[in-house]
Amino acid sequence: MIGISACLDGVFCRYDGNTQTIPQLQALVAKKQAIMICPEVLGGLNTPRDPAEIIGGDGFDVWRCDAVVVSCQGVDVTAAYKAGAIRAYEKLKALDVTQVVLKEGSPSCGSHQIYDGAFSGNKVAGVGVATAYFVKQGIEVYSENNYHQLITIATN
Repeated sequence: MIGISACLDGVFCRYDGNTQTIPQLQALVAKKQAIMICPEVLGGLNTPRDPAEIIGGDGFDVWRCDAVVVSCQGVDVTAAYKAGAIRAYEKLKALDVTQVVLKEGSPSCGSHQIYDGAFSGNKVAGVGVATAYFVKQGIEVYSENNYHQLITIATN
């Protein structure tokens, strides 16, 4: 079993109230080969919600308390992002999930790129808060850009 960002499975849980459905991932959930998670919702954030970005680094820096997650309205939502990452991990751990497919670019789930923290629309190299936590716990993280590698392994 693998974990999948709920928005990639068709759940309308993105900050903007939309989804980023990928039918192949949705099929895995339907076959009970994958479980959905949304760290931001698990952290208590509403849908829709104000966009948020990491200021001062990336998800690893957030866990070191060297960076924060702030909404476009200037509200510090770091605690919700951390709590959601922990709750999502607990859900994954309970099912012995060791691999996940997460939404790239997200301040929670980005695995290669996140937004630059200036709400400029520019992306920088880095990982989200949940991704950093999952990696620290030994979970292998993929995104919608490279999930085919994992699906090939998982379905063989």
